[in-house]
Amino acid sequence: MALNFKKTYRFAVISTLYITLFSTSLVAGLLFLFATFSLLFCLIYAISIAIFSFFVLQYRVEHFIYRRVKKIYDDVSLLDSTTLRSQSITTDMATLTKEVKKFATDKKLEIENLKVREEYRREFMGNVSHELKTPLFTVQGYISTLVDGVRDKDQRKKYLERAEKGVERLIYIVEDLDMISKLEMGDLNLEFTEFNIVELIQNVFDLLEMQADKKNIILMFDRKYNKPINVFADQEKIQQVVTNLIMNSIKYGKENGTTEVSIEDLVKNKIIVRVRDNGEGIEQQHIPRLFERFFRVDKSGARSEGGSGLGLSIVKHIIEGHNEKIYIESEFGKGSEFSFTLEKQK
Repeated sequence: MALNFKKTYRFAVISTLYITLFSTSLVAGLLFLFATFSLLFCLIYAISIAIFSFFVLQYRVEHFIYRRVKKIYDDVSLLDSTTLRSQSITTDMATLTKEVKKFATDKKLEIENLKVREEYRREFMGNVSHELKTPLFTVQGYISTLVDGVRDKDQRKKYLERAEKGVERLIYIVEDLDMISKLEMGDLNLEFTEFNIVELIQNVFDLLEMQADKKNIILMFDRKYNKPINVFADQEKIQQVVTNLIMNSIKYGKENGTTEVSIEDLVKNKIIVRVRDNGEGIEQQHIPRLFERFFRVDKSGARSEGGSGLGLSIVKHIIEGHNEKIYIESEFGKGSEFSFTLEKQK
């Protein structure tokens, strides 16, 4: 690293003044006592000692600071600080203090971010383990029972069907994990086409009608849409978004409740799709974490309803992959509304 001296002579000048006054006074006093006093001699001596002292002090102090500051820079370089590595060494204390404070602040933020990521990683690994263990133990239990011998044919069939459901859940979780990994790596591969969003939502209603009937939940539009509303997006991915949001509204909805979908013009070339339910709602402290992988507000209840715990995270990635926005509004005890924007077909 190149040395960059920013000359600040105040220390050297004041120190030189003290040395010059003391030494000149001493020499003048000695001349007065032991020899003939000469003002010219004293003046030449004072100028000489002042110049000598100034350069010695300035050079020595800067060299002293440089050697110690260089050690700080070298130590910091071991931490791979691009902030300080890219700059030349300065011996100016104000500049150095500012740089070190900035470096310390940046490193503190970096450490805090690493701690958050580590906590998130631990939580994620724990969630994956828990999600996979439940169906694995279920399958293992039924298979072990069958291996031990079950004579009744109907009983064997029932155990095999339950084991199959456990395997299906494992496959569902693994497929969602694979999808979320691809989404996070940016491997989304969207195929944009023009399609009618009203028709797509109606198809999702038809697919989920039986699940809604189990809780006597009505799936409906807020009004009758007589004309098609064409959007420009990946039809398959948007159907997955709508399916996940409506499935969630059924899962957490109240019995004898409703799930209502509305489509509104947002700006000239945008629409917003709203999925609203009158279910249990979400407490405000949970809302910022809703789109995290495997995060569940009611863990026991959510698992009894099935699902991988990745649905909302997948929804968020798909919508953001379209360069669109997703929003949530919820009031605990009254219901929730998820909404997302889409580009209208011109």
